[in-house]
Amino acid sequence: MQLPDGVTDTDPIFPIAAASELSGLHPQTLRQYDRIGLVVPGRTRGGSRRYSLRDIAQLGEIARLSGEGVPLAVIQRMLDLENEVQHLRAEVRTLERELREEQQNRPGARVFATNARGGVVTLTGGATRIRRQTDVVVWRPPIE
Repeated sequence: MQLPDGVTDTDPIFPIAAASELSGLHPQTLRQYDRIGLVVPGRTRGGSRRYSLRDIAQLGEIARLSGEGVPLAVIQRMLDLENEVQHLRAEVRTLERELREEQQNRPGARVFATNARGGVVTLTGGATRIRRQTDVVVWRPPIE
C-alpha cells in the first residue's frame, strides 16, 4: 500500500471497522487483543482506537498463527521479541549515523573501545593513549 508523504507504517490512521476489514478479524476480536495487550492501537483524543498498517500486519500474522494452533501467550512473546529486535535495529542505525557524523566532523579521528578493566583498546593503529581532540568515544562506562 502506497502511503501519502509524511505518513509511516506506524501512524495510527485506521478506525476499528477498517482494521477489522483489512485484517479479516471481527471487531470484538480486535478489542480483546487490545485488552490483553496483544495489539494495542493508538487512540484519538476521544478514546477511539486507531490502527496503523503495522498493527494490521500484526493482526494478520496473529490470525495466521492462531489458526495454526499457536497459543496467544506464545504469539505475544513472539511479537515482544520482534518489537525488541526492531527497537535494537533502530538504535544501531542511530549509533552508526552518530558515529559517521562524528567521524566527518573530526578528520583523522580514531575509534577505540575499553576492555573489561576500563583500559583503552585502540581498534585502528597501535597507540592506546587518548588524545581527546581527535578520538571518538563510542562507549563510556556509566558513572556509579
